[in-house]
Amino acid sequence: MNTTRLNSSPASDVAPSVARRRFPVAAVLADRLDDTAVVDVAVRLAAARGAPLLLIAVLPPPPPRAKSVCPDSVVARAVLGRAMPRLARAGIAHQAAVCHRPAVRGGGRLHAAKALLDTAVLHGCSLLVVSRSGPTGLDACTVMEAAAIRGGPFVHAASPVPWAPLAAPCPGR
Repeated sequence: MNTTRLNSSPASDVAPSVARRRFPVAAVLADRLDDTAVVDVAVRLAAARGAPLLLIAVLPPPPPRAKSVCPDSVVARAVLGRAMPRLARAGIAHQAAVCHRPAVRGGGRLHAAKALLDTAVLHGCSLLVVSRSGPTGLDACTVMEAAAIRGGPFVHAASPVPWAPLAAPCPGR
């Protein structure tokens, strides 16, 4: 009897592909000064995990009957602009995504955080880096609460940039 058997089974084919897959680390950028601290923390976490970086640009709600903005648009690139020099120095692979803040204010306190988590889960993120002093509904505490209710992903809070006084007084005084 001449039979040949392949050494791979369906179960063994699935396990290595899942083990090799690196889930991206997401940095939530809301066009604020704190975005630099968020990117720095996200780059450190992504480098430690050997994972790519997902940059989520939080944009205002689109006007009625307008189509949503894509990550390659001028508006999204303006929000992501602060992160690009840091990413170039770190040499980490990155991808951009867009999350629009909800237009309806009556959606509840966690409504904006849920939309952000939906965007992160859509891209397969297991870790989000969010500013502690982010915009209303998208600060780290609110996003952590929404993630705990939802059951994931993990949220890491980045401290805001500390204020530093000027080193020298203004000239002419």
